[in-house]
Amino acid sequence: MTPINLNMATAEELDTIPQLKGHGFEIFRYRDDRGAFKALRQLEEVPGMAGNAEGLKGVLTI
Repeated sequence: MTPINLNMATAEELDTIPQLKGHGFEIFRYRDDRGAFKALRQLEEVPGMAGNAEGLKGVLTI
């Protein structure tokens, strides 16, 4: 699977990733409100994502 760019992906694309399923809209909204992600660890700041960002390296890219 080709890594998905976290800063370019739609909410629907993000929801296709098992660890992010159901969080795509929140991630999209967070990015829209605060600007582009600079590091994958910032996913921990998205409501509902604390502890769910582990293991996404290789699945997502910045």
